[in-house]
Amino acid sequence: MKITYVTSNWSKVKSAKQILEPLGIEVDNVNIPTTEIQANTVEEIAKYSAKEASEKLKCTVLKNDTGLFVEALGGFPGPYTHYVDDTIGEEGLLKLLEKEENRNACFIEAFAYCEYGQDPIVFKSITKGKIAKEKSGQYGWSWDFIFIPDGCSKTMGNYPDDERFLLWDTSAYYELKDYLQNKQQIN
Repeated sequence: MKITYVTSNWSKVKSAKQILEPLGIEVDNVNIPTTEIQANTVEEIAKYSAKEASEKLKCTVLKNDTGLFVEALGGFPGPYTHYVDDTIGEEGLLKLLEKEENRNACFIEAFAYCEYGQDPIVFKSITKGKIAKEKSGQYGWSWDFIFIPDGCSKTMGNYPDDERFLLWDTSAYYELKDYLQNKQQIN
């Protein structure tokens, strides 16, 4: 079996390969543009993009969408994280939280697995943490400089790629792995 991961993020491809390839599931990668719809959840966005990519490529794909959900802001930016990054960025988000004591936040990452001609199935990972009071670090990009994962005292931007990669919740990959294993047993 082969899955095409539609992403430009090498660390996501590395995660998928480490978890899925020992099962005999080949993971390759392609970066093609997909429509990023405006929706209320990252799950809806991932499903739409996965279906579109699967139809374009005529194969089984994995597509993800990630949102930063800040508790004090009612979950904002959530599914609008990419837009917020492009407009106000980390500095703007820090400004919105300037007088806030509650800095709890999480990244919700929705992985949509879609076989050609089928409807996508979504698996979710949640990386919990908090928003720092100021930007810090030299590694990564964007939100890495203000997000402190649970169990850490520094932002993700303070950890080199190989360490930062381990800070993300990867449970969705394992759920996908279990789903594929069960599916192989049935077939």
